[in-house]
Amino acid sequence: MMQARKDAAILGGGLVGLIQALALARHGLSCTVIERSDMQAMRNPAGDGRASALASTSWQLLANLGLADALAPSICPIERISVCEALKPGALDFAAEGGSIDTEPHAGGYMGVMIANDALRAALFEAVCAQPLIEVLAGASAEDWNIDDHGVTIGLGDGRKVTASLLISAEGRNSRVRERAGIAMTHWRYDQGAMTGTIDLEQPHDFAAFEIFYCDGPLAILPLLDDQGQPKRASFVWTVPQDRLEAMLALSDRAFAAHIEKAMGGFLGKIAPVSPRSGFPLGLHQAASLTAQRVALVGDAGHGIHPIAGQGLNLGLRDAAALAEVLGDGVLLGLDAGDAQLLARYERWRAMDIGMMTMATDGLVRLFGVPGKTASAVRRFGMSLVEKSPAAKRFFIAEARGESGELPRLLQPAL
Repeated sequence: MMQARKDAAILGGGLVGLIQALALARHGLSCTVIERSDMQAMRNPAGDGRASALASTSWQLLANLGLADALAPSICPIERISVCEALKPGALDFAAEGGSIDTEPHAGGYMGVMIANDALRAALFEAVCAQPLIEVLAGASAEDWNIDDHGVTIGLGDGRKVTASLLISAEGRNSRVRERAGIAMTHWRYDQGAMTGTIDLEQPHDFAAFEIFYCDGPLAILPLLDDQGQPKRASFVWTVPQDRLEAMLALSDRAFAAHIEKAMGGFLGKIAPVSPRSGFPLGLHQAASLTAQRVALVGDAGHGIHPIAGQGLNLGLRDAAALAEVLGDGVLLGLDAGDAQLLARYERWRAMDIGMMTMATDGLVRLFGVPGKTASAVRRFGMSLVEKSPAAKRFFIAEARGESGELPRLLQPAL
């Protein structure tokens, strides 16, 4: 059975895929989302304790897509970011002045917000289902597809066919679309793994995020609200040597709490794990191109970076907003959504941001991985210079909030 032709077909109904669909609809384009998970799993995703840090412009994107009111009860603002090396003197402190985000969840300006992934995905799914320009095929798998000069035809496992002008891969790092399109990949693994989870705190975090750099890898403590709405819960991302990851995951809650309290220096008091811990190896990958004939890559399908700066999802959301704007503007001019000129513009727009963020995160991993007292002293001296320079701090705050470069309209205030 052949479906009505859409402007785009999106493979992958994760966070980036669903936001891509909503961004396309906001620009007046139709799409079909093809996702292996069934309808029930998408509507009520299982919580695994993972949360995402959204830069202020990423939150602005969600607000412009009409999700601010639905998500406001689930978010925790990040008003300040504190960075230090191994709890030694010379910390960097970044605080945003003046909010640039609609529906302020807390008084004062802030750098971004934290939100649990399951809450975000559930709200996105409800918004997608309510949008008439979006068709959701849950519990469906793309078994094969054909791309030619005239469009894309996707064959599903149940015999249905989806036709579109453009195929968008939001499948994640193991993108079959990217592989079939023959897009080369640069990739390597760090000798590190990341451990994530949720903890309760004895002392309030006061809406601050903390990044503590150790030679083995950074420990990020990211603010959340507890079940009573108090600032005494946090998400953590702890980078450890790969050969220690399994042992750390196997620790009892009591032993793990003792380890993380020591790494945090006890500044937030006693720690109590709330969620199971999960872990995964860390690597870097980047596609040689984000596009091919009638194909576009977004999010992890096109690039993956170290979580050292918490910017992976934000990078993918900027992909989605930029692609939607390029396609929307092109279709208004009478072009087909899969037109090579539009895909070339998307490629050019995203190349600098992705390249700079990839180099920056990789550079930080290598910089703070150099052992020794001399290296530590040099790093802390550099941090002290940044702390004393208002211009340098404004630059890093703009980067953290995602405000650098040419922003898609969906990432700008008050559309």
